[in-house]
Amino acid sequence: MRLHLAVALTTECLRPVTEFFAGLRRIPFSRPATSHGLAPLAWSMKLRFASACRHPSHAHGGKQKSSKSAQLSAPAIRTVLVCLLFSLAACDAAPGTAPRTGDFRPMRIVSLDYCADQYVLQLVEPERILALSRDAERDFSYLRELAAGLPTVRPVAEDVLVLGPDLVIRSYGGGPNAAAFYARAGVAVLNVGNANTIDEVLSVMADVASGLGESTRGQAVIEATRQRLTALPETAMDTRTLYMTPAGVTTGPGSLVHEMLLAAGLQNYQQVPGWRPIPLELLAHEAPELVAFASFGASAGHRDAWSAMRHPLARNQLADREVVPLQGAWTACGGWFLLDAVEALARGAPQ
Repeated sequence: MRLHLAVALTTECLRPVTEFFAGLRRIPFSRPATSHGLAPLAWSMKLRFASACRHPSHAHGGKQKSSKSAQLSAPAIRTVLVCLLFSLAACDAAPGTAPRTGDFRPMRIVSLDYCADQYVLQLVEPERILALSRDAERDFSYLRELAAGLPTVRPVAEDVLVLGPDLVIRSYGGGPNAAAFYARAGVAVLNVGNANTIDEVLSVMADVASGLGESTRGQAVIEATRQRLTALPETAMDTRTLYMTPAGVTTGPGSLVHEMLLAAGLQNYQQVPGWRPIPLELLAHEAPELVAFASFGASAGHRDAWSAMRHPLARNQLADREVVPLQGAWTACGGWFLLDAVEALARGAPQ
């Protein structure tokens, strides 16, 4: 009885595979007119599968071999496996299935971007990490040392789904439709929220920790961050500080960098909201008292030929003012590690 039931269930779950390939044969090789929905994905899979199934001799002008000697190449097998994953996901979860909550503790986690990587590396044991983003070990990745040796993956659907994750975590990776796409495929998705204040940073930590099944560890990070905030040295509140980057931009009220300066007991030199080029006109007659310069590893010495950093007024700020160097990784993602920058500014500012 159990065997008959298993066969029936397997047949039912694999039915979409048969239907998929039947439909794949009817898809034209011309690019679809629409860029929405699953039409572009199906078209892409048709081209991939057709290319993967083509015998290697075709690419070199050789004669086509008989069907008896033709074999599926590794890319073809990979494409088939992705299709199977789609089909089994459709059988496992009804359309519109929401990410699992409650006692769900993911054991096969894939992170799609380096901002999400930081939370995974901080809160999760390495054996539960299926793959990180390809930027996990870059200079602007705060926990890059913990990422050493761990697998990485492109934020591309077929690369991710073939791994069989039980959770995909992302901040921006995979594009704006990634969350809805993976949810339709039956994979739980955890989105890392944006934060514009330090309180929001801590709230994001609590939410992400809960989604990873690690609320206790997340709360420990939150408490440690609050203790570091209360232990900051007092600074002269009227110290006007200009935040600068190698690309020649700065930011004013409404940004997390602005909140970082306030948390360090400083005043932001840039009072115009949003991210903007360094205000050269203002620098011509009104200089800051302190410069916070964020470097980004190999990009630290880069000066964009079209940016304000090429102007002597901007370069003179680094030569003539007190400068507090900030690692780009401290501010790149707006995470709890922003406190490293806050502490560096508080220590480097006039007391």
